[in-house]
Amino acid sequence: QVQLVESGGGLVLPGGSLTLSCAASGRTFSSYSVGWFRQAPGKDREFVGAISWDRISTEYADPVKGRFTMSRDSITNTVYLQMNSLQPEDTAVYLCAADQELWRLLRDHDIEVWGQGTLVTVSS
Repeated sequence: QVQLVESGGGLVLPGGSLTLSCAASGRTFSSYSVGWFRQAPGKDREFVGAISWDRISTEYADPVKGRFTMSRDSITNTVYLQMNSLQPEDTAVYLCAADQELWRLLRDHDIEVWGQGTLVTVSS
């Protein structure tokens, strides 16, 4: 069974950068696509980006395109979310999720595995 643990959240100034990590355990993780989502206080959860199990496909939500980049390390079973040019509206709990079907991540539909989340606060 795949389990996910996020880390790397914290407080950052507007315009700054932060890298989140999603460490996975489980022998079958290599066959899972991974997504990042975020939920701001009082708002619904929203899709941030996803990377396919084979790293061939990556998709990003419009608000983060050009600023956020996902990557995955198959040796350490870790997926990263590099976030640049952060703005206060990026403040949220960021959650890592995994599913063997990429489309479930893209549509946020019945996703198999979730991490516990890590808080990112962008403020001066």
